[in-house]
Amino acid sequence: MTFSWTPHRFVGGALALDVANSVILRHDGEARRDRFAVEEQLQAFPEAAARLSAEREDFADLQRVPDDRREQFLELREAIDRYFRGRALGSEDRLALADLLERIAMTLRTAPDARCLDQATARSALRLVCEPDPERMKICGNCGWLFLDRSKNRSRTWCDMTVCGNRVKASRHYKRKKTETLP
Repeated sequence: MTFSWTPHRFVGGALALDVANSVILRHDGEARRDRFAVEEQLQAFPEAAARLSAEREDFADLQRVPDDRREQFLELREAIDRYFRGRALGSEDRLALADLLERIAMTLRTAPDARCLDQATARSALRLVCEPDPERMKICGNCGWLFLDRSKNRSRTWCDMTVCGNRVKASRHYKRKKTETLP
């Protein structure tokens, strides 16, 4: 199966969320896929993020994470997911916040270059921690990805209407038609 980083994969609204969303179906043990576990996908991510991320103007010309920093980068990704997933569910976990802030600080202290993906991700996550509207952080009702709801009335339900929204609506339509035709 071929894979490419498409605009749909950058619907989080912030680089840090797009990095967290690199794990597909995170809470489904059998269907779960870590896109960064595939070397080519991890190496292609910075260039795609520089073109497609909502924060592309702030983090242009992103560089790959050096091999010796990869584990630290993946730990940052997991801390981002834990904290913001909890925040989207309405819980402020001070330990998750402390862990995230420690990982951000460690990354900012040790990243070799501001253009490196791990440092840009840490800066993006720090911005999100300071986000004045925590209720804008949401979890997609279809795929479970994190995203910022920037709609005027804060009514977004899906990370991407053209993908997840259509899937949910088509599924509802199919179920409704199926029950209408049953005797």
